[in-house]
Amino acid sequence: MRATSRLLLAQDAEPPSPQDLETLTLRVRGYVMLAIPVVEAAALTWPEDDVPRSCALACIGGEARMRLRLEPGRNLSAGIRHAQRLARSVNALCDHYRTAGGDHR
Repeated sequence: MRATSRLLLAQDAEPPSPQDLETLTLRVRGYVMLAIPVVEAAALTWPEDDVPRSCALACIGGEARMRLRLEPGRNLSAGIRHAQRLARSVNALCDHYRTAGGDHR
């Protein structure tokens, strides 16, 4: 998951072709969809006043799910920005999963 995100977020990353962008966008979107229920289930087992729980749930509800509802835009640069936002959500969800004691690859 993180390796795919790096393809979109690395400072020296080449802009993807439209075809590669579509593939990368679908991939990171799928990662977000897979990670949300896993991270949410873990976070809900933590005490209600736990800061990591609040952060994880805010990431899920305030960012990740919202980004899944957004459309990529009509040109290549808007599509890249959309894919990058999804990639940032992937990284954040991986961080929360790691906090829960899971693998973080």
